[in-house]
Amino acid sequence: MYARSTTIKGDPSAVDAGIAHVRDEVLPKVTTLDGCLGMSFVIDRETGRGIATTAWESEEALNASAERVGSIRSRATEIMNAEAPLVENWEVAAMHRNHTSRDGSCCRITWTHAPDLDTTVDFWRNELLPKFERMDGFCSASMLIDRVGSRTCGTVTFDSRAALEASRAEAATIRDLAARAVGVEFLDVAEFELAMAHLRLPELV
Repeated sequence: MYARSTTIKGDPSAVDAGIAHVRDEVLPKVTTLDGCLGMSFVIDRETGRGIATTAWESEEALNASAERVGSIRSRATEIMNAEAPLVENWEVAAMHRNHTSRDGSCCRITWTHAPDLDTTVDFWRNELLPKFERMDGFCSASMLIDRVGSRTCGTVTFDSRAALEASRAEAATIRDLAARAVGVEFLDVAEFELAMAHLRLPELV
């Protein structure tokens, strides 16, 4: 399975309008495209940074949707008064869901450069995921990879903002462990409100 992420840096005052547009206009259009497995949208209300992620059953479906999604993306960018979006394609390497997300869920997304992607994914599955599962308020976790760029994008979702904030110290310890064990370089770490989650991805662990 594959995913496309679209990162928008918009006007914080336009966040609610952006969420409404993605929910009411973008989601119904995207999910009717062949091979689409759903969509999620996360947002940082303070900075206006939002990431919409669509999931696809195959690389062919992902590529075939590019033109249609491009026109939809342009309107969302306009509504959020955003800069040109950053569009990235990923392979879904792992997905684990303890339970479905609920209102108020938040997530931490971590981007890395990984010298050995396969070793990094195995380490994430076998060593890090069990640690995530033991965190209070854990909801789900996923790992996306970019084989061409040797990058990963890992997301851990929690039931509440309070649970996310309480996990910060342990998450930092886990990042130190990953850096030592498999040599990943951390490119960015950010926290978001999970504004919308309509993904039908099966368990991939």
